[in-house]
Formats: sequence, C-alpha cells, structure tokens
Amino acid sequence: MQLFYNPILTKNTQQVTFDKTESRHIVRVLRKKEGDSVFITNGLGNLFTAKIILANDKKCLVEISNIEDKPNPRNYYLHIAIAPTKLNDRFEWFLEKATEIGVDEITPIICDHSERKIVKMERMQKIIHAAAKQSLKFYFPKINEPVTFQKFIKLPFKGKKLIAHCEKTSKNGLKSVVQKLDRTTILIGPEGDFSLKEIQQSLENSYIPISLGKSRLRTETAGIVAVHSVAFINE
Repeated sequence: MQLFYNPILTKNTQQVTFDKTESRHIVRVLRKKEGDSVFITNGLGNLFTAKIILANDKKCLVEISNIEDKPNPRNYYLHIAIAPTKLNDRFEWFLEKATEIGVDEITPIICDHSERKIVKMERMQKIIHAAAKQSLKFYFPKINEPVTFQKFIKLPFKGKKLIAHCEKTSKNGLKSVVQKLDRTTILIGPEGDFSLKEIQQSLENSYIPISLGKSRLRTETAGIVAVHSVAFINE
C-alpha cells in the first residue's frame, strides 16, 4: 500500500486535490490513471480510499469512495520531551525512528546545556509525516513547539512523569517504573546532560529519575531506547 497524507480530510470530504508534488508522484512515478485507487489518511485514525477522476501531474483530483476507522495499534500513551541535538541530522533520525516504533507526542525542550535552541517546525513535521506514511500509520505523532525546560516541567500531565539523566544518584530502571497501558512522559536531556539545577527542579515537580542502562548514550539514542523500551513493555 502507498499511503498519502492530508490533514484536512474529514468523514464529510467528498473530493480531494493533491498538490503539485504529490500529483507528480501519483501520475509520473506511480503511473496511476483515472479510475485507479489511492489510499489517504488524515493522521487521526481514518483510512480513505479514493478513485482518481483527474490524473493530472500538476493537480490530481480524487473522489472519496470509502472511509475506514482504524483502531490505534497502541493502548498506551507516550510523550517524549527531548533536547534538540547539535547536529540536525541526529535529531531528525530520532524523529523518524521514534515515529516508526510508535510515539504519541514529541516536545523539543531547551535546556541549560542545549547547544541548539532553534528548530524548524515545518522540517520536523515533514520528517514525521514521511516516516508515518512509510510505516503505514494512521495515527500520526503530535510535534509541539519548542519550550524551555523550566516551562515544560511546570505543565500538568496525566500519568507518570520520568526524567532520564546520567548523574550518579538513586535512579529506577525504566522497566521497574513503566507498566502496560501507562500514560507516560519522559524527559531526555541534551549533550552534556541535564544540569544539576534542572534535575532538582524535576524532582520538585514530581518527576521520577530513571536509568536507560549502564552505557552513556547520545541524546537521540537515549530517545530511541526510551521509545522502544516502552513499546516492548506493552507487547
């Protein structure tokens, strides 16, 4: 299945016009013709089957023929708050792989030791959308605007709140804290880790300190370990 994405689709939508890039891909690359079917999701759990009524490589028009509600394959909720890495490609790698494995929400957090404090939202959204389409997901992760660590830890969240850091203090193993069906928020720090002040602030705001293993991990690796570990616990 080749899956396309259109966030404005609803159950009342009857026709959809693809933009120039998608139209070219459908007509020129996939060689779709009028009468052929294409599959579209709005990223909210719906699969739309549509029939091509105008196979134009600049403005491909389709008509919705069927709508299917897809069940969410995950019965838990995972929110990863992670510091953007110094190198963009490493953070983009995290976004791609986390989306493929399964995550519900991602928030870039700006910390005391952050070397990158500006991220391009449009670019991040494109990475997530491409990964979700490639892995045939009908529920797309939500990517939030960057926020400072100090503001983030004061936000109210349902479920368990965890912080992964490298300081040699008392910490819990992730698998001893997270259980099946949990709603979980996990903080992942920048290169150089969270500052001692940030760790203390997190404890004061009811975050549980956790370890992701004995190795010292890169930021993006720690993020993937957290995402995969929670997925594994919920299998």
